[in-house]
Amino acid sequence: MRERQDALIATNLRWLRQALALLGRLSDADYSTIPVGLAPHRAGSHLRHILEFYECFLEGVESAHIDYDARRRDEAVERSRSTAAARIHSIIHRLETMPALRCDGAVWVRMEDTDPSEVLDSFLMSSVSRELQTLSSHTIHHFALISVTLLAHGVAVEPDFGMAPSTLRHLATRKAAAA
Repeated sequence: MRERQDALIATNLRWLRQALALLGRLSDADYSTIPVGLAPHRAGSHLRHILEFYECFLEGVESAHIDYDARRRDEAVERSRSTAAARIHSIIHRLETMPALRCDGAVWVRMEDTDPSEVLDSFLMSSVSRELQTLSSHTIHHFALISVTLLAHGVAVEPDFGMAPSTLRHLATRKAAAA
């Protein structure tokens, strides 16, 4: 089980480090402005969204109650590359050192977009592993949106940025078979 936890953490760390590398290559304008025709999408708003999901996870995992709707929606993260980088470094540190992530404990995750007056018990059972996997998939999904947003600004991104690992493996297999 520890191997699985370590692999899931390593995958998420890889995405966060990829985001740091991308931040280092962008201008402030490319990061924080909306490309023509893509309102309201900004690379920064997608990265903020990703980081706030990680923060909700990390804040909730210790109490075993995670609420992804409780995001801060901190506009400073979507407008400032240095603020975003600082948040990424903090998340990386927590992922590397938080003891609660080293075991696959049960957690309760609040259903998204539920009205407490309509749903009495709005928390679903999950696990630390499942939520780490969800964070990875969620991050890749938003990386793809960041990629499209940056391409609209005329900024080239790495060809595999925002591609799911299974897609990359499939493409490599196809390429090898065609050779």
